[in-house]
Amino acid sequence: MSAFALILLASAATTAVVLPIATAQTAPEAAVPAASQATAAPAAPLVTGLPDFTRLVEEVGPGVVKIDTTIGSRRSQSEEEALEEQIPEIFRRFFGPGFQMPGPGGRGQAPRGRAMGTGFIISGDGYILTNHHVIDGADEVKVTLTDRRQFDAKVVGSDERSDVAVLKIDASGLPTLRIGDSSKVKAGQWAVAIGSPFGFEQTVTAGIVSAVGRSNPYANQQYVPFIQTDVAINQGNSGGPLLNTSGEVIGINSQIFSNSGGYMGVAFAIPIDVAMNVADQIKKTGRVRRGQLGVMFQANPITTEQARGFKLPDTLGALVSEVVPGSAAEKAGIEVGDVIRSADGVVIRQPGDLPPIVGNKAPGTKVRIVVFRDGRERSFDVVLDELDDEPVAGARGAAPGSKSPTPSADTNVLGLAVQELGEAQRRQLGLQGREGVQIARVQGRAAREAGLAPGDVILRVGRTPVDSVAAFERQLRGVKPGQTVMLLVRSRSGGTAYVAITPEAGE
Repeated sequence: MSAFALILLASAATTAVVLPIATAQTAPEAAVPAASQATAAPAAPLVTGLPDFTRLVEEVGPGVVKIDTTIGSRRSQSEEEALEEQIPEIFRRFFGPGFQMPGPGGRGQAPRGRAMGTGFIISGDGYILTNHHVIDGADEVKVTLTDRRQFDAKVVGSDERSDVAVLKIDASGLPTLRIGDSSKVKAGQWAVAIGSPFGFEQTVTAGIVSAVGRSNPYANQQYVPFIQTDVAINQGNSGGPLLNTSGEVIGINSQIFSNSGGYMGVAFAIPIDVAMNVADQIKKTGRVRRGQLGVMFQANPITTEQARGFKLPDTLGALVSEVVPGSAAEKAGIEVGDVIRSADGVVIRQPGDLPPIVGNKAPGTKVRIVVFRDGRERSFDVVLDELDDEPVAGARGAAPGSKSPTPSADTNVLGLAVQELGEAQRRQLGLQGREGVQIARVQGRAAREAGLAPGDVILRVGRTPVDSVAAFERQLRGVKPGQTVMLLVRSRSGGTAYVAITPEAGE
């Protein structure tokens, strides 16, 4: 086909050369009045009533920026390619140095070289919003404006749980984007994205909102009720704005669902209300505080059989399987077996609806919780506790409706902080007796590159089983930098495999 195309081009060029001079001369003006008229007066559009986003792009575009990051890596290209071949193409975060497999059976793609993304300016003095995974692990972050000016950006703070990051550049008088109200977003409305897919800056795509309040079981982001769209999103769009037809930001483009790694019609955006709440906290205090109810609830939706057993009128709600002693929920009177039907006036249609409502409220907030118990609904006023959380850019942990045991105070030679597993957690994970400890925090670079993540359960160090934090720490006591440690890990997705970790000095 390429050869054929070249032949066509060559043929056309040859024809142009051999044409008689007379045929290339311009005809007298009087001889082509129709052509002159057609050039002077554009034809009326044949199709009308379609949306035209040109004005929106002209006004909003200057506030959208390109983000380039530099990330160190220990792996060779051949090692990276070998790891990449192990990644099943079921769901992948479409951009970023934070991509990890959902389990240790196939380790995640390690960050390497340079990466790119998008951001948008929220204040004229240089504050910019983007995704956490765009800048996660970056040694250097650069921001390029539409007028081609480039700035070194400071990461003010970053929150992995919501995938939101705040950057600051040394500039003033910058064009800003208007912040909309994501609570008013409805399925079916038009949506526009501006970003830098594959590095092509100021690329505009449009579509509609497919759904709102969507929980994403693959992202482990319990606090984000995603906006789902069919707007074309690809690598490099991460962190860019999702806009309504008024040019207001209604979300931050964050993820796609894909079998191929590229756009397939399903994209997810973080609601701007959630993002701005996180950004405001980061700017004020440098960390994000979240409310905690103090219950464990069944992750799967209530089945028809369960509804019949609890005499529920339908399958809506979140079934409470454990109430943490001394928690806000216990103090308010919530019990195991209750079905939470609404929180703060919002109907809980499925269990995933509860964490964003609770987690995005400040500790100390009073929330009205309605439960179904013994054939009728009951109301409780719950004053939320504070979720045990890591500082900004900390690790993922339990849902805001749950409370985990206290992790080990310091990380070990592997850069891992682990915590004891409760009996309910062991039953849920299918573990026997006192088997395993759970990862609470990952700080070691080697452990991150191996794909370990909070929520994974370590069953053995080498051939030796570990059933407590103390037992785990004992097995690592003699490990020195440069030595390889084999961990048998049960991932959050249920797969079990050995993972090799070789810590470096200073980790």
